[in-house]
Amino acid sequence: KVKPQLEEKEGKTFDVFTAVEFKTQVVAGTNYFIKVHVGNDEFMHLRVFRSLPHENQPLSLHSYQSSKTKHDELAFF
Repeated sequence: KVKPQLEEKEGKTFDVFTAVEFKTQVVAGTNYFIKVHVGNDEFMHLRVFRSLPHENQPLSLHSYQSSKTKHDELAFF
């Protein structure tokens, strides 16, 4: 659900978009930190926010880090 948001921010499309690892952080909702394979040896780290159920908001791409590798540690940011 956040792939189009990232593609818009990056100004390009991703043929490969596969989550390979994730972590969560509970706040007033949930932050998901997701390592995504975007093709070749390229990875991106995404921070996606899911609001509380009663707020009825869609998933939103809060921030991301590009130029990551498969072995970069997925950390909170």
